[in-house]
Amino acid sequence: MGLIGSIGLILHPRRNPGPVIESVVQWARKNDAEVLGLPDEVGRIACSAVAVPDQDLVARADLIVSLGGDGTMLRSMRLLSGSATPVLGVNLGRLGFLAEIDVDELQPALDRIDSGQFTTEARMAVRTRLPDGREVRAFNDIALVRVPGSGMAAIAIRLQGEEFIRYAADAVVVSTSTGSTAYSFAAGGPILSPRVEAILVVPASAHSSFDRALALPADEDVTLELLPTTGRLAVEVDGEVLGYLDAGDRVTVSACPAAAHVVRLGGTTFYQRARRKLGIKGSIEAGARTSQDPADPSTGS
Repeated sequence: MGLIGSIGLILHPRRNPGPVIESVVQWARKNDAEVLGLPDEVGRIACSAVAVPDQDLVARADLIVSLGGDGTMLRSMRLLSGSATPVLGVNLGRLGFLAEIDVDELQPALDRIDSGQFTTEARMAVRTRLPDGREVRAFNDIALVRVPGSGMAAIAIRLQGEEFIRYAADAVVVSTSTGSTAYSFAAGGPILSPRVEAILVVPASAHSSFDRALALPADEDVTLELLPTTGRLAVEVDGEVLGYLDAGDRVTVSACPAAAHVVRLGGTTFYQRARRKLGIKGSIEAGARTSQDPADPSTGS
């Protein structure tokens, strides 16, 4: 008997992946496994997956299959946060960072996972508690973003109990390594391998002479305090607005190491995906290596 006795599905909120689901169902029938899904997701399409509440899906599934893109993967990871159940990302659209395979690779991938021929990559999350008491978690980022018409974000960054720097910006992004290629990158932050457990603090469109990102160790919290001059700010959690903050409010962001586990089958590396997704070309002045270039003695090539 293989490793997979139950597969949980997380679906893109708008696309209809019916034929893909049936591919999973066919594999499950052949391998004596069950297929589970969330009621509001499998209920909107005709499929034979068993609808169960999210708590049951997390408790019963040996593998979560995310059918969509990076947004669907992030939602799957948040649902599983703190669980050891691995997530396999299946890309239904454009190339993403988190999806591991395309649709036509799904059944062979399930065969490999069932026989143990895969690895998992731990992903860190960040969490905070909003002033209303709700705890939120993100695998990309938690961002405090100016509300149009309400003025810029004026935020003091406090580290180890002391104020370190004040940012005046359109937003301040607190990002994981996974999220370093998302909003943080667009704001000018560095690219980090997802294997690096670190917290990035990145101002977006800073209105001050200090506009550099901060890189913090995962065991160090960061507190963001809204200054009297700030406008109202939206709290975006992996791109979704979940609340608002005003002058005098503060939030403390902490790391949650190894909060989710992503299936890797060895088809591509993070750096290959980053080059393609972000269109990284490098400096023109550096030139390109040609077949006439002398070998580099330091590499033996």
